Amino acid sequence: PHQFHLRLSSAERGRVTKLLATSVIRGSEQGDSHGGAYLVDFDKRTVEQVLDWNTPDIDWTGRGWDRGLRGAAFAGNDVYIAASDELFVYDKRFQSRRGRRSPWLKHYHEISRFGETIFLTSTAFDAILGFDLQKQDFTWGLRLEPESGRIAFRTFDPRREPPPAQTNAFHLNSITATERGLFIAGLKAPGLLRFANGALAVIASLPPGTHNAQPFRDGILFNDTNADCVRFVTPSRQRTFPVPRYKEEDLTCRDLDDSRIARQAFARGLCAVTESVVAGGSSPSTISLHDIDANKTLSMVTLSNDIRNAVHGLAVWPFD
Repeated sequence: PHQFHLRLSSAERGRVTKLLATSVIRGSEQGDSHGGAYLVDFDKRTVEQVLDWNTPDIDWTGRGWDRGLRGAAFAGNDVYIAASDELFVYDKRFQSRRGRRSPWLKHYHEISRFGETIFLTSTAFDAILGFDLQKQDFTWGLRLEPESGRIAFRTFDPRREPPPAQTNAFHLNSITATERGLFIAGLKAPGLLRFANGALAVIASLPPGTHNAQPFRDGILFNDTNADCVRFVTPSRQRTFPVPRYKEEDLTCRDLDDSRIARQAFARGLCAVTESVVAGGSSPSTISLHDIDANKTLSMVTLSNDIRNAVHGLAVWPFD
């Protein structure tokens, strides 16, 4: 059963909306579920699993790889959710599934929509892909390449250019698209990058192991995964929220991860809920609500006690 903790006050309840969470089950076996999608309502204290991902046609080699569902975005009445190498489209009842592939999309991690384009990280190729919502096709790409102590880059058309050999030099795992440009980060990137007006620049340093780095208000919000916490950092202050931890005896499937990679308190999945409240994900699949201004954790829900089951993507559900 799903466990809600730290009940919201009446004042806080009105500020929290329903969230869509996606998950990856690391180290799962072929034929098992290896992820899913959940609608989580903190106000009503309800969880509904809307997708169970158990397709056998994936790469089962180590870590998360092709397992599970990653980030989500919305356009009109459509819900876009990506797996490792395919972008799926659902209606808001999670029916009428169709998929869009590109040879450039492999080991995808995160997704962000701005205007009529959805941007996705293609981690295997150190690339960002742009999916045109009108054309329903991948029409734009940005590829990063290490070059003599700096990052070279180029844009390309994924419809006309075949991908090179897989590189994963930067392990891109974060993308946020805004009117100020594309904000990009990765485990092996030198910091938070911004691509705007045809230029790429490092705008802030990040600690090793960062996930979901993104601009937020006057600072940067990110999962400091190696330190098991969520951080909000500005030039003048810092807020730190520890990731929830569980007693070892309360965790399940501790002996089923053949890759020996799954661990608890792995922080991944992050989104702004309001101007003050942010939602962070962790393993085993847990979602926590943090209030930046009040500097406190408001509430949390445990979706699973399976140590392999980790939240991957979080997004505010825009429908009633």
